[in-house]
This record gives sequence, C-alpha cells and structure tokens, in this order.
Amino acid sequence: AVAVGMALGASGCIFQSISRNALGSPDIIGFTTGAATGAVIQIVYFNAGGPATSAAAVCAGVITAAVVYWLARADGQTGGYRLVLVGIGVSAFVGALNTLVLARGNIDLAVKARIWLSGSLNARTWDDAYLSALAVIIIIPILIACARSLDVVEMGDEQATQLGARPERIRQIAMFASVILTSAAVATAGPIAFVALASPQLAARLTRGSRVQVVCSALTGAALLLASDLVSVNLPVTIAMPVGLTTGLLGGIYLLWLLTRTKGV
Repeated sequence: AVAVGMALGASGCIFQSISRNALGSPDIIGFTTGAATGAVIQIVYFNAGGPATSAAAVCAGVITAAVVYWLARADGQTGGYRLVLVGIGVSAFVGALNTLVLARGNIDLAVKARIWLSGSLNARTWDDAYLSALAVIIIIPILIACARSLDVVEMGDEQATQLGARPERIRQIAMFASVILTSAAVATAGPIAFVALASPQLAARLTRGSRVQVVCSALTGAALLLASDLVSVNLPVTIAMPVGLTTGLLGGIYLLWLLTRTKGV
C-alpha cells in the first residue's frame, strides 16, 4: 500500500503540473486504463501468471502514453487542456477495449480479469511489492530532479526558454518516468482510482505550497491508500472489499466537490 500509494501520488503530481490542470492525473487521462488493458489481454488470452501480467501492464502503459503524447502534441508542444482532453478520449477507447476483451474471452479468465480490474491489495505477496518499491526507489529521485524545472515551465514555455530551460524535453523526461511509475503501481495492485488525482491536491492544501511537491504528494498518496485499505478490510460486510472500490467511492465524492468549488479546474 505504501509503495503503490507513493507511486500514484508522485505521478499524479507530475501529470497535474504538465497539464496545468487539477484533472490531469494518470487515471483521468488514460494511462492507468491503458496499463490495465495490457494486463487484461494477458490474463484473458494467455494467463501466464503474475510476472507476465506485470510486464504486460508496464508495456501497455508506455504504449498508451506514447499515443496520448503523439495525439496531444501541437506545434511541437504538449501539456495544458489538450493533453487532458486527448487523454480522456484515449481512456474511453481503451476502456471500451477492456470491455470487449472481457465479453469475448473465456468466461472463467474474464471473471479473474474483472476481479483484477477492481484494484486490490488482497492476496498480494512480497514479490508484488518489490516491483512498486523498486520503481519508487528509482523513479521518484528522477521526478524530484525534474520538479524544479517544472516549476519554471509552469510559468509558460516562452518565459521558461528565456530562463534557459527546455520545456518540451523536461516534459518528455518527466512524463516517461511518471508513466513507468504508474504502470508499476497498476501492475502490482490493479487500477486504483483517484489516489493520483487527490494526493497532489491534498498535499498542496496541507503544506500551503505552490511548488511541484513530489515528495509530499508521494507521502500523501501512501497515507491515503493505506487508510483506504484499512477501511476496506474493516468494513462490516461478509466479503473483502477491494481498495479500488473504496478509493473510487471516496474519490468520486472528492471530484464532485473539486468541480463545484474550483472555478479554474
């Protein structure tokens, strides 16, 4: 929970900075769904086990990010509302592809894939945790190094260029690193909604800072996912509720609040 939460929180912080939009998180703009597509196809058609599912999720996440980046690129630049809108469109497409694969696949494997799609930390082992932990250890320092440059890029490409920065190169490095981090989290626990969306916003409100806060967002994501999992396993119900459903319910309420209270989302 800590490793996956840190991965989602840090990647959400970067994507919101790149898109300059509070909705620019990997689950909204399609990267989480794209990574899940690779895992679903692997489970339904090949069912080769955990390592193969993880590899498929990472590869599909990278491919989805490449498609979104290519479609969102205009006049040699990405970011802003165009990235969010293109990501939402790609997310809808790969979501429909997931449904098609589940509908046409073997029913037993489709049920297995559908359970995986709910996003859960149940029955996970240390082998699953190592993937996210390794990604966090390697990628988050890269994102921390990019954070200062992204602070400059947020002022606008023209002003950032005058200050000696290379905005598009910075976005490419930060986006690629964040996609790897997101894909590793999805490969470990399945698609867990709204942690990447809410963590940077909560971190900014807690610290009252305006900088790109990678570390604070990562720690907030870890606390948020860990708390959600504790709520999930202690609910007075007869079945173990996947944490992805808990974060989805809470995140949906938070998203509605964000949209109604924020004028410039």
